[in-house]
Amino acid sequence: MQTLLNLCRCVLAGFALFALALVVTPVCAQQPNSVNPTADAVKEDQLLQQMRIINGRGTIPDVKSYNIEQPAGRDWRRYQEVVLPWVGAIAILGMLVLLVLFYLIRGMVRIEGGRSGRTLVRFNAFERFVHWMTATCFIILGITGLNITFGKRLLLPLMGPQAFTNWSQWAKYAHDFLSFAFALGVALIFLMWIAGNLPAKGDLTWLKEGGGMVGRRHPSAGRFNFGQKAIYWIVVLGGAAMAVTGYIMMFPFYVTDIAGMQTVTMIHGTVAALFVAIMIAHIYIGTIGMEGAFEAMGTGTVDLNWAKLHHDRWVEQEVAKGRGATPPPEAAATPAE
Repeated sequence: MQTLLNLCRCVLAGFALFALALVVTPVCAQQPNSVNPTADAVKEDQLLQQMRIINGRGTIPDVKSYNIEQPAGRDWRRYQEVVLPWVGAIAILGMLVLLVLFYLIRGMVRIEGGRSGRTLVRFNAFERFVHWMTATCFIILGITGLNITFGKRLLLPLMGPQAFTNWSQWAKYAHDFLSFAFALGVALIFLMWIAGNLPAKGDLTWLKEGGGMVGRRHPSAGRFNFGQKAIYWIVVLGGAAMAVTGYIMMFPFYVTDIAGMQTVTMIHGTVAALFVAIMIAHIYIGTIGMEGAFEAMGTGTVDLNWAKLHHDRWVEQEVAKGRGATPPPEAAATPAE
């Protein structure tokens, strides 16, 4: 009798286990086959794949501050700390090396036949004011902006933490406020010189012949040659890109999210580095690279022989309008014998 009773107990226990298995199996099948972010032993890479942004909780209105981890931020940080400094260094130092080599090989582009002593008005006072306002702002913006990329590496060891902090704070103020004058200058440059910087006949010929910088031949050109037109559009388009991305950073999250802000900062830094490199070449040509070029923006006038050499079609147009070359004031005041 006792043996029969034990046998019945075993049979009932088996049925109970079988029934329990039938109940538990559907419940387990309903569980998602994915990483549980609340699990104690979850791996970091699994968690980052499961949730692109890890959010915490907070009590302040700015919910963006609740982000604890943003995996895409690591790529952004690597670009800012590693890639961008290399891009900037290669572009700026590379341009300086090329210009030094070019100067040693080609030297200054001289005025063939020397100066005539007669001048033409190249730019009026308003044009020169806009140019120098924009150029001054650009130089300050370039220096203060490059401080963000290279300051910790180059200046911090020399200045020390406190001095570098003070400098960086004032550099940021200058960068922010002078950006408005720079943007205004770019807009005025666009409006002032758009008519003379549209594509024209002879631009490709000027490019093929090296614009007089390579070789000794000086191709024909109007008021602005192809090289100056290229600088014009680089300033207009590059300046616009810098202004738009800069104001998005100055007033963050009004038009984009955190991913967009990261993209904007990368565009701003990259365009800035290339912009500085190109403007170094522009400064070179306008100063030690070409005789008589600086006078155009310095005094507003250029020597007639310089104008005929580099902008012969523009000289013809000025003469046709009755704006012929005039002798310098001291020559005009000398009485005839």
